[in-house]
Amino acid sequence: MSLRKFGPNDILLNTLRTYPEVEYLIYDGNVFYNQSPNQSGTVSDNLLSVTGGALSLYEYNIDRKTAVNPYIYPYITKDSARSSFKTAGGTSYYNEFVYGDVITGSYPLAGRIDREYMAHPGARVTGSDIYSGAEFAAAAVYPHFYALKNRLNYYGYLSEHYKVSSSLGDGWNKNNQAISLISIPAIMFGSQIKEGSLSLKWYVSGTLKGELQDSRQNGELVEVFRTGSNTGEVAGVVLYNEGFIVLTGSWAICNASMQLEAGGAMENPKWINFGAGAYDGVTQATAGATFVSAAFGINFKAQSETQTYTLFANARRGEVNYSNNPTYLRYGQTKIALTSSTIYEENSSLKIKNFVSSSLLDYSAPFKRQTIISRIGIYDKNKNLLGIATLANPLLKNEDQDYTFKIKLDI
Repeated sequence: MSLRKFGPNDILLNTLRTYPEVEYLIYDGNVFYNQSPNQSGTVSDNLLSVTGGALSLYEYNIDRKTAVNPYIYPYITKDSARSSFKTAGGTSYYNEFVYGDVITGSYPLAGRIDREYMAHPGARVTGSDIYSGAEFAAAAVYPHFYALKNRLNYYGYLSEHYKVSSSLGDGWNKNNQAISLISIPAIMFGSQIKEGSLSLKWYVSGTLKGELQDSRQNGELVEVFRTGSNTGEVAGVVLYNEGFIVLTGSWAICNASMQLEAGGAMENPKWINFGAGAYDGVTQATAGATFVSAAFGINFKAQSETQTYTLFANARRGEVNYSNNPTYLRYGQTKIALTSSTIYEENSSLKIKNFVSSSLLDYSAPFKRQTIISRIGIYDKNKNLLGIATLANPLLKNEDQDYTFKIKLDI
């Protein structure tokens, strides 16, 4: 096999930016992604083995039932190479496992949206000193809020509504006001959520009662529709790069009365209740029969950036007209001329098979050096195979022909 080096004009590097549309529907504790229903297989009721509205990261354990066909899983044996999973910390790796132990993980891994309702985001669990008995504020009740506080304040240069506390208007302090936090995993939005594409819609009994949009493209979620009116009030913010939606709007969207939180009282729909049922434990069983009237829609465009190589592989005239494939030579020839413990010599008079077609019966056309190109291997500078490009139809190349193959490689 002959190797040929790409020239300086044979490699182009581009960034491909796409904006796929993403749609979620949340209804009665069920989440639907891009209008995809739950798929059942021949063995399992859940084909992908993940919860509704979730994406299986590697699509392992397809159509499996654990009682019949157990799930596959990743594993590493602890040895001198010290290989481990990223989720196994150093302390755990050295103290909990001995050499020869098998460290296991689990599949499938899934990405899904989650909603968390925080009645008092800044609340902390009260602890007491073991010596004096004095009480103090210990662990946070809502650690996700505390993890986002610095980021919210950082984006304050985009809009005052990001800030945890502010004196704008009547003022606010997110530590003390109810919040609905919707988390979208990166697998769903790629590099970021595209500015100006986010829409949150609240339906009651199938009728649109309210809608938020980031129409100002600065992260503010502006109420563009509320039961026949356009208020323009800001009901929350979106963190485009991190995939979080923080809703703080506490005004009534319509006059309907329903239970919207687990064990909650009857109340009017508010934006802080948006997304109830997205893996937060809120269903008809926990919130009451009126919860079935509520449905929520989330629409946005993801922004995905893919580095793409465009490679031009040239098969020039007089080149690439020999093959190491055994079928390239005439059948039945003695290929080895001499062999011993110190010598290996091939037959120097091996003849190439002439497969030039002729239009005449029982007539061999004059010999031409030609090959059939079916695959192109791409190698790095150390001759490691990076990939193989396979032609849809093998191509016949004669010695007097030039060909250029355009190959696209996504990284």
